[in-house]
Parts: sequence; structure tokens; C-alpha cells
Amino acid sequence: MTTGEVARRLGVAPTTVRSWDQRYGLGPAARVGGRHRRWTAGDLARLERMCALTATGLPPAEAARLALHEAGAEAAAADAPPEGGPAGGGSTEGGPVGRGSTGRGSTGRGPAGSGPRGGREPLPGAREPLPGGGGPGGGAPGAEAPAPRRAVRARRPADGGGLRLGDARQECKGLARAALRLDAAALDAQLEAAIEEYGLVAAWQEVIMPTLQAVGRKWENSGERYVEVEHFLSWHVSGALRRHTPPVPTAPAAAPDRSGAATVLACVPGENHTLPLEVLAAALAERGLPVRMFGAAVPVESLVAAVRRTGPAAVGLWAQSRTTASRPLAQYVAGLEWGVRGARRRPAVLTLGPGWAGQTVPGLPHPPGLAEAVAAVESAVRG
Repeated sequence: MTTGEVARRLGVAPTTVRSWDQRYGLGPAARVGGRHRRWTAGDLARLERMCALTATGLPPAEAARLALHEAGAEAAAADAPPEGGPAGGGSTEGGPVGRGSTGRGSTGRGPAGSGPRGGREPLPGAREPLPGGGGPGGGAPGAEAPAPRRAVRARRPADGGGLRLGDARQECKGLARAALRLDAAALDAQLEAAIEEYGLVAAWQEVIMPTLQAVGRKWENSGERYVEVEHFLSWHVSGALRRHTPPVPTAPAAAPDRSGAATVLACVPGENHTLPLEVLAAALAERGLPVRMFGAAVPVESLVAAVRRTGPAAVGLWAQSRTTASRPLAQYVAGLEWGVRGARRRPAVLTLGPGWAGQTVPGLPHPPGLAEAVAAVESAVRG
């Protein structure tokens, strides 16, 4: 196979494949005319192992060392004689087994490997290195992860490119590399592992959101070259959230008992960023709180009708941008009433998202992060 064909199969750029060859010795065993690389199935298997290791967040230099070591071990096992057979003049009965034998016999399998050539760390499967600085807003990982999962500092490459993840958890790097490779299986596995280990709220704040922010910055700073990566990552995050949302019985419309009323979550008109509301809905459901999610860009009339019909204990209005946040809308929803005269109720309205910064509504909570939003809703619902 040519380098281009190998790159397509791996989902990386050809320059990444060549870089792995030059820096780590992960090149092909054969070359045409002494210069042109030609890759065998064994060579490809070694590169696939490299991709799998880096997708877990392992530094590329260490992943390359392990990939080469495993390939060398397979080659040694393939060259060794069968267990119990003659080796170096040994007898067939009770004689010594050949040095390096694993008992598999000589199969002729295993790629011809070459030793690492040293050098600095390049980007693993993500085309470019993953260096430093947390993104704006809440959720950047600041707390040290429980052992043995500790925060790992990524190196800043000389060209200054790549995703800015700084002191992010190792899982962030694995997610980013899988997203940049458009590796659906690795991405789903990384998301599942993070949510299972840390829970929805911590996984969002310390792993998922920093990665989303880094991908967003990459898109903004590269002439929109990584739009497909942002969409791909967002879609898989949404799927992971849905898979981890426990089923919660829907609250009855206009529930007489406020503790049983649902929370209405909606993006304000013109706002299409739904992921933060999706993770809030999942976290509330995890706590047994009924939720009605209305998603992106809900028209004013529809939002008002939904609030009047369901009588929610709380309403969360998400605005990503200041251009979509509307103080009059939040005030109007907060003033809605229902119920019999003398016992009318109003919803607790939460202004959610960075769009409300600088134009918060007096008397309406503006939680700065996911954990605070969950606590505010729980307080409004359960009192």
C-alpha cells in the first residue's frame, strides 16, 4: 500500500504517517527505489495499534514504543520453534525449548519492525500536537484526577498549532485525537469510560466540555477547516448523554404538588446550541427529577404555551450568545401564572449560558456552571 492509502485507512493525514516513520521508526519494512514507502498488512497493523493507544490519551512517544515492542515480540514468537521441538540441537523429548519461544510455534506471522529513531513527540492520530491553555468559561479541569488518572501536561509544539488542552486530563487528549481522526468507535468508548468513571456532571465539566472548547477554538482559528470534527464530536456526545439518561416518569401537566412538577428546558429563539441543556436534562433525570426538553430555538409563543400547559416548577432558558439572550422574554416567562385564584403559582426561571453575562435579570438565578444549575433546579423543585 502507498502512504496515501494507509493514511485513508487510518483516518489521518499522510504527513502524520510520514512523521511517525521519521520520528518513531514506525515506517514500512520495504521501500521502492530506496525512497518510496510501500506498506504491508503487518506495517498497517502496527500503525493501527499506535492509533488505538493514542486514542486512550497515551502520549505518542510511549504509544510508539509499545507498538514497536509488541510487534517485535510477535516477530520473535513467530521465529521461535514450537514448544517441545528441537531448538539449537536440543532433543525432541524433554530437551530444552528454543530461546525466546512462547509455545506458539513458527507461524511466519508478524510485521518486520524497526527500532525507534528517537525524536520529540508529534501529534498522535490527530494530525497535529495537542498543547496548552484551558478554554474560557467554567469547566476547565483544575482539580487533580484520582490516581492513577492524573492530569498530564501536553507539550506545545514549535509551530504553535493543535488543540489547546493545557493541564487537561488524559481523557481529554484521547477524546480530541479520536474526534480529529473521526474515529466513531474510539470516541464512543472514551465517552462511555469517562461518564462511567466520573459521573455525568464531572465528566462534562472536566473531560467533555474542555475538549469541545478546544475543538471550537481550532475551528475558529483554522478558517473553518475543522467544522466536521466539531459536528462529529457533538453528535457522539449527545448520543452518550442519551444512553446515560435514566428513564424518569413524566410529571403530569400542571401537577398540583410542586415537588412532582417537571422542569422545562429550552433554548431561547435563535439559539441552536443544545448540548449544555442536554447534559443538564440528563443530570436532573439522574436525580429523579422529571424534565421536559424542548431543544433548540423555541419560538416565544411555543415556549409560553408549553409553560402554561405543563405548570413547571422551574424553567431553564439557555443562551449561548448575547445576541440571543432576551431579558424581556425571561421576565415575561417569570411572570406567567396558573392555578386557581388565591393559589396561583409561577415558575422559577433560570437564565443559563454565557449569553446572559452582563444582562442578567434581577431576581432570576444565573448559575455559572452545570453543578450550580442542577442545585438551583433541585432547590426550586423540592424546596
